[in-house]
Amino acid sequence: MVGRNRRTVRDLRRANRAAVLQRLYFDGPLSRFELGPATGLSSGSISNVVADLLADGVLEEAGNVDSDGGRPRTLLRVAPGSGHMIGVDVGETRVRVELFDLALTELARAERALGPEGYEVEVVVEHIRDAVAEVLAAADLAPDLLLGVGIGVPGIVEHAAGRGAVVHGQTVGWDAVALESLLRERCELPASVPYFIDNGARTLGQAEMWFGAGRGARSAIVVLFGSGVGACVVTPEAEEGRAVEAGHLTVRVGGRRCRCGAPGCLEAYAGAEALLERWREAGGQPPRDADQESALAALVAAAEDDAVARGLLAETAEYIGAGLSDLINLFRPERILIGGWAGLRLGPALLPAVRRHAVAYALRHPAERVTIDLGGLGTDAVTVGAAILPLADFFAHGGRRAEPVPEEPQPAWRAALEDRTPR
Repeated sequence: MVGRNRRTVRDLRRANRAAVLQRLYFDGPLSRFELGPATGLSSGSISNVVADLLADGVLEEAGNVDSDGGRPRTLLRVAPGSGHMIGVDVGETRVRVELFDLALTELARAERALGPEGYEVEVVVEHIRDAVAEVLAAADLAPDLLLGVGIGVPGIVEHAAGRGAVVHGQTVGWDAVALESLLRERCELPASVPYFIDNGARTLGQAEMWFGAGRGARSAIVVLFGSGVGACVVTPEAEEGRAVEAGHLTVRVGGRRCRCGAPGCLEAYAGAEALLERWREAGGQPPRDADQESALAALVAAAEDDAVARGLLAETAEYIGAGLSDLINLFRPERILIGGWAGLRLGPALLPAVRRHAVAYALRHPAERVTIDLGGLGTDAVTVGAAILPLADFFAHGGRRAEPVPEEPQPAWRAALEDRTPR
């Protein structure tokens, strides 16, 4: 009997292909000679894997480099045109959709503003459908060439048998929304194109860890500040990151009512929506009919001359620092990165005070070992991170599309048992 953890030849071949692809993706172009030490594979394995990947069109030659007295060595790189991904950011004020090639070069983008109806599910699904069709048409790309569609959403994402990704977005009124099923019904994409749906903070974290200010860290927390607040925690035990609802850490007992319904959440003080409401309550006057981004910019500008706005931002920095201190004590990260459109807008003004308060509220040992900085990828990071989800899956399968797993009919005894279960 074959042991449960026994790896097959096919598994080893896929792992070797994945190792070569990832090394070339992050550090290429490289020669076959350089790939051996970089991946730990033998020269024979490198030759076989490279030959396969070249034949599949996933790799391409990228010129030559002189060797020490021998023949020039051919450089290899991942072929940018060998795959395409779509990244979707379901944000607070708009739905942003971008089409990328395998090198994550943007080929087309489309945006749809969210109007007064806000996060109404049908509207969001229509926006995604229309924007996906628009970017494919703009790039003249056949839909079946997509490796997948990655989508960052607010809330908790679970995967249910027969329904795919289900979103629990309490703060935006989404109660067990079967988003993947809805998209499959409405979007005109082939059934072979997979959807990868995850929390927007995790897609932000994925982007920062791959290409941004988190690269090289073994543990990091990437915090997304927008209308709300979320975070992605990356640890040696969870290298791909996991979303945590950092916005709903309690920073004040009996405090302001959060959008989630609970009192005293960090989001009720540091989320852009709540922060602007606090400014109005304090007598501030955001520009009339301005969107959240413009109003927040006005608040930051007003703080230069207005004591009320300045005091409000100082208080907000302390709340953010207190919230980050909880994350420091719980996870002891090497780095904390602040991102999201509101985080990047507030960060330059608040970062010194945030650092000071985070250290004051946290335990000394982990606080002395963490750095707190801004994310490095700008406001498109969620969309880029969403596109990385199908890209990472492509790499994990050794540069081949994942084959759908056929659903096996359930045993008769299980069907009979379910029929007897009270609904």
